[in-house]
Amino acid sequence: MTDLPGLFHDLVRFQIELWNSVDARLKADHELPLTWFEPLTVVAGRPGCRVQDIAAELVITVGGTSKLVDRIEAAGLCRRTPHPDDGRSSVIELTDAGRAALDRAGATFADELRHRLGDVLADADLQHLATTLRRLRAAAPTPTPRSTP
Repeated sequence: MTDLPGLFHDLVRFQIELWNSVDARLKADHELPLTWFEPLTVVAGRPGCRVQDIAAELVITVGGTSKLVDRIEAAGLCRRTPHPDDGRSSVIELTDAGRAALDRAGATFADELRHRLGDVLADADLQHLATTLRRLRAAAPTPTPRSTP
């Protein structure tokens, strides 16, 4: 029988190690923390993006996401405009500087993932891991958002 507590510990610790290595690389090469890269990626891929969309995608609280977007906006990487259909909401879009930062950092992000995952596992193993993680996430109850750092 599989040691599920051991699996949990390995999975969580690997996630932390992976996050830390990608974060360190993005900070060193682009002065862009992973906590900013991730929401910028969501905004880039979602026309009409709102704070709620980022929070849902990253499984973090709306309040924490709003504060995070405030910091990213203050850095000039995104801007909020009034939502055309909902006066209580804003649409978040990347600025030119945000798009450029995301483009530059995206190559570094991919390179670090290749180093940490692609150089270690065969393509078939990576595909199996991706499929397994998607199945686990799909089977999980609606996640409880975590606070942002």
